[in-house]
Amino acid sequence: MKIAVSSCLLGHKVRFDSGHKHDHFITDELSQYAQFVPFCPENLAFGNPRPSVRLVREDNGLTVQSNKDGSDLSSLLLSASQDDLGRLKEEPLSAIIFKSKSPSCGLSSAKAYLPNGFAEGKEDGMFAGLCKESFPLLPMEEEGRLNDPWLRENFIMQVFAYHDFESFKASSPDMKALVGFHQAYKFMLQSKNEVAYRKLGKLVGSHDKKNTAELFTEYEHTFKTTIGEKSSIGKTRNVLEHMAGFVKNDISEIEKSTLHEQIRDYAAKIIPLITPLSTLSMFANKYDASYLLGQKFLQPYPKELALRSDIKSGK
Repeated sequence: MKIAVSSCLLGHKVRFDSGHKHDHFITDELSQYAQFVPFCPENLAFGNPRPSVRLVREDNGLTVQSNKDGSDLSSLLLSASQDDLGRLKEEPLSAIIFKSKSPSCGLSSAKAYLPNGFAEGKEDGMFAGLCKESFPLLPMEEEGRLNDPWLRENFIMQVFAYHDFESFKASSPDMKALVGFHQAYKFMLQSKNEVAYRKLGKLVGSHDKKNTAELFTEYEHTFKTTIGEKSSIGKTRNVLEHMAGFVKNDISEIEKSTLHEQIRDYAAKIIPLITPLSTLSMFANKYDASYLLGQKFLQPYPKELALRSDIKSGK
């Protein structure tokens, strides 16, 4: 899959001081599963080294101004941003990762200033704002927020689910295939939003009453919106209990007690999510619980990323 990434996070020396902000999670770990499409509209517009810029709230809206002499650089950066955006639109992207706090790339984290020089709130950077308008359902995040294990795990889960749906859609699936796809994502969707999960289930179940093309479009929009929501320990615990129900008649009392203790310990932040999930996976394999084994929630992304091994990945 392809992920667009701010060039400085890839180690490219494109910042105003000709430096970079190399992010090793992206280049050392995520790179094993994705190709990167770099972008940097500021470097495209102004080269480097260059004077830094900032967002300024004027009466007629936000402008981009030079920190050196206060000159208005909005039109130059907008033109470069549109060029970079046009290039990204030609790629089959599964996500975008932005540089936090940047006047061009910050996601609600770029400081906005008043003309008198005082800071007043935060905004989307110019390029990030254009991307949000152009790719409303595409997973997007900043590298700074990805230092939070909970946000990182949710984002990576979203990215792989998004890519999975895009691959599924490219296969020209029929209604039967959509039913199978939905079934595989049952518990992941439930861990995000129970109401949306049930809505998608009803949508798939009423396929004989709807135009197929319209149904697929509605399913895609709701699915991509739902996977973009954040899971919680409470919702995840509920999913774990549901999954345990598929093996409750097969496992012994000791096994059952151990599994439910692990689920309680996960909810109490004593052990990470991977522990009860590994136990569930073992029981599903031992007792051939095919429905569980087909669930994306058990392994929504490559296990080597080990994002569920951190107690802090749940909130």
